[in-house]
Amino acid sequence: MIRLVRSMTGDHPARAVLVGSNDPEAGGLRKAGDLGVPSFAIDHRPFKGDREAFEDALYARLAEAEPDILCLAGFMRILTPGFVSRFEGRMLNIHPSLLPKYPGLHTHQRAIDAGDGEAGATVHLVTAELDAGPILGQARVAVKPDDSADSLAARVLVQEHRLYPQVLRRFAAGNLDRLDLAEL
Repeated sequence: MIRLVRSMTGDHPARAVLVGSNDPEAGGLRKAGDLGVPSFAIDHRPFKGDREAFEDALYARLAEAEPDILCLAGFMRILTPGFVSRFEGRMLNIHPSLLPKYPGLHTHQRAIDAGDGEAGATVHLVTAELDAGPILGQARVAVKPDDSADSLAARVLVQEHRLYPQVLRRFAAGNLDRLDLAEL
């Protein structure tokens, strides 16, 4: 989130208007404020599994800011098709694998366990199907023989910070062409 907000300056075709979280203790909320971006949290826990009620509250707060694009970054809640449809074609997500490989969780360990020679990150449009939307960009990293899930995750994160701002800039300018980055 910080990389995205910091990238949206100068001639960038987008500006950050709001940062939201489902965790009132998320460190990004304070960091957003430090960057001059309003923030909010809708704690999902009081909704006790009523995902639609949680999403209605989330949507109400988002709608006030009238965003053109929604960028998910570390938002670890699965969104219902009803919520996703409200932002169809305008919601991006970053996922720590080379989709379509390894949707969901534990992606780094899954790549290591499979003996993959490379791993990485994917920015995609969000659709009702988890981690299955059209791919807008990927960044690749080599899986080293001595990698742990943590060491691989750290190297992938560096590439996520390169990839997501570049894809957002292109998307905001109307460019849907896929961007592929290699590890530096």
